Amino acid sequence: MMRYPVRLGLVFLLAAIVSRAEETWRPLWNGKDLAGWSTWLGKPHASVVLAGAEKDPKGNYTQPIGAGRDPLGVFTVAQVEGRPAIRISGQVFGELRSAQSFSNYHLKLQFKWGEKKWPPRDKPETQRDSGLLYHVHAESGAEGRVWSRSTELQIQERDVGDLYSIGSFVFVRSTLRRGTGGTAAKAVYDYDPKGPWNVFAQVPGQDGRCVKQPDAEKPTGEWNTIELVCLGEESIHIVNGKVVMRLHRTMRIDTPTPQVVTAGPIILQSEGAEIFYRDVVWRPITAVPVEYAEK
Repeated sequence: MMRYPVRLGLVFLLAAIVSRAEETWRPLWNGKDLAGWSTWLGKPHASVVLAGAEKDPKGNYTQPIGAGRDPLGVFTVAQVEGRPAIRISGQVFGELRSAQSFSNYHLKLQFKWGEKKWPPRDKPETQRDSGLLYHVHAESGAEGRVWSRSTELQIQERDVGDLYSIGSFVFVRSTLRRGTGGTAAKAVYDYDPKGPWNVFAQVPGQDGRCVKQPDAEKPTGEWNTIELVCLGEESIHIVNGKVVMRLHRTMRIDTPTPQVVTAGPIILQSEGAEIFYRDVVWRPITAVPVEYAEK
């Protein structure tokens, strides 16, 4: 007679345990060093002084620095406002990649811009740039690419939350911005949750970009909180608590036939500007967090 209540009790207990596990944030960065992450750096700009590195007759470096080598200290740990942070100098384009692969997860981190900018992105008007790459599905430097095939949550001054589809296809509801897309104007698409589905890819005539909406970015010099929710074929870009884009189905296109990508490591980019990251945490999920679910 007691079997059903006992079983129901076990069901509720297990459900509560799973729920608590999903609510528990797990550190992705230990706050001390870069254990659990790998580095890869591309070819330095000609202005960089790097002893022993080969240059061509025009003074350009001929080879990437590569994996596991960081002679210029591009990726380090620093104290910022009394707290530890990952410092990415930006001096050489490259990546800081998580050793762990993720699927069905909620990621959260904070970033703040530093002061330094480097050639070729050192002009006063040039926006500071970095990025969070996810659903990464290629090795570092594969095919001669600087950025591994993936989906990018753009982290760039005034553009935080944008999509760049890097060597892949991604579907987003969006609308063509008025006045763009003509013979003399580049097509610009804005995220629009009520708009038609469009596919974004880096193909001739397209840069794979969709612009976030709304703009929830804080001014340069302040800490911004970025969140990424990935569940099955869906992903959500969140900036300072605001959903700025919902994306559907990343497709890899480096295979004989396109394949859906729902998992992979993450990458923090070094892209010409000093940036600090801190409080990098994640948690597994089985549903979109209530605060970010579609109404």
